[in-house]
Amino acid sequence: MAAEMRLDDFEAFARQVHAALDALNQAREAALTQARQLTRASAYAIRAIHRSESDQADAFLAQARVLAEQLQGLAQTYPQIFYAGYTQDALKEYAEATLTCAIIENRPLPTPEALNLDYAIYLNGLAEVVGELRRRCLDILRQGYSEEAERLLTWMDEIYNLLVTLDYPDALTNNLRRQTDLVRGIVERTRGDLTLSLREERLQQALNRLAQQLPQTSDEPAPDSRL
Repeated sequence: MAAEMRLDDFEAFARQVHAALDALNQAREAALTQARQLTRASAYAIRAIHRSESDQADAFLAQARVLAEQLQGLAQTYPQIFYAGYTQDALKEYAEATLTCAIIENRPLPTPEALNLDYAIYLNGLAEVVGELRRRCLDILRQGYSEEAERLLTWMDEIYNLLVTLDYPDALTNNLRRQTDLVRGIVERTRGDLTLSLREERLQQALNRLAQQLPQTSDEPAPDSRL
């Protein structure tokens, strides 16, 4: 279209505006649907991994990956969609599910580049992972102290150690600072739970060793000396 408009050009301009906004509205509706589906698939993947249903988790992650790629494709065509809150939130949930499953299954973490996510979304998803790892630790500790819980706590520590160094404006990190404060509390509570469980485990082991060292007593009555 020409850089300037005359009165005769205004009707054509109106048609152009309607066409552009109709296309954007259709893309927005599609993005909303994909964002809801992506959030749902990510939540199902996390639920499955907590139930030790690895195959189900992988299936939901594969579904989430396709939805994320579709959403990212729309966002490339319409940048307004990418910066909408629902798109950012859905992609964050996708990052959280992918990273949670990788850590619980003891696999290497995919990078932001591998997931085609910017750093702010990836880091906010990583911050959310800490809560899921605490949930996993508590499930493990119900059966007693375990080195697996220690491994997960190590991951929680490393995530917090990264997040606490990212002292950048909230506009760049999508309010990551608030998430970091929450992560610190989660890590400290989990450390306390593991410490208590470890002490109980060691106390039980000490009691068992003591019981083995004590002389065995018989439940049979002593013989009558008058006989």
